[in-house]
Amino acid sequence: MRKYRYFWGMMKSQEQWLNKMAKEGWRLIQTGKLSYDFEPCEPGAYVYRLEFVAQKSWNESKKYQIFFEEMGYKVWTKNINLNWSMGKIRWRPYGEGAGQISTNPGSYNKELLIVEKEDDGQPFELHTANADKAKYYGYMRNVWLGEAGTFLLLSVVFGILAKNTVVGSICLILAVVMAVVVLIFQKQIKKYNDDSKIEE
Repeated sequence: MRKYRYFWGMMKSQEQWLNKMAKEGWRLIQTGKLSYDFEPCEPGAYVYRLEFVAQKSWNESKKYQIFFEEMGYKVWTKNINLNWSMGKIRWRPYGEGAGQISTNPGSYNKELLIVEKEDDGQPFELHTANADKAKYYGYMRNVWLGEAGTFLLLSVVFGILAKNTVVGSICLILAVVMAVVVLIFQKQIKKYNDDSKIEE
């Protein structure tokens, strides 16, 4: 069965949807830009987690994927972007080292890993230490912060300099929405940092 979905950057919604499909007896077998292919399985036999890897270089991301596969998990790459071009190069200021440059072919349109585990009743978390969780959410916050800043700049360019108030207003609204997401991530980061201090 093939389903078409686009979750933008809403990773939690995507993860919940995949786990809902698994509980209904559908196992993921393949992903495309907008598509998810499933095969029938025992309801609740599998659990899915998503991992944001856009900050990693292509080599680091591939090693990370292999690490999960060696642990017995099944792993797919998934896009956040909707881009159908070849030869694309993108600068990711939130990336680490070579992870700041994303290319297609390469790490572009492979910003996420979908990790599948057979449900054995044990908790399935990709990050267990609070300090690691804080760092992980910091990467995602920085992505949204960059997007919010870009749309804020565009709202100034279009709304004030080009005197196109409609486009400027739309850009400003998008900047505010993205800023709210930044604040949500910041709240999670603070919680994990505080919990990490308690653990020490």
